[in-house]
Amino acid sequence: MANNQMMTFQVNRRMLAAGAVLTGTGAMLALLGTAIAGTALVTAGRGWVQQLETPPTEMATRAMRQAKAVSKAASQAGVDAWRAQAS
Repeated sequence: MANNQMMTFQVNRRMLAAGAVLTGTGAMLALLGTAIAGTALVTAGRGWVQQLETPPTEMATRAMRQAKAVSKAASQAGVDAWRAQAS
């Protein structure tokens, strides 16, 4: 190559701009779709909780009381077993 030709990187600016616009539009549509789906799920969850006979907080409180009672009973049974074996 006698001539020192520079190869340049040429980008079609119209296509690049169109791609950027379409990507931005797609991202906005995806965000909107996610918001709509999230709203639908929250609404359905609220309706389901309202239909429950026992509120979730009361169910959690009851489960905690039961767990404490079981833990205490198991601990006492272990102490009793140690005492019985020591005697």
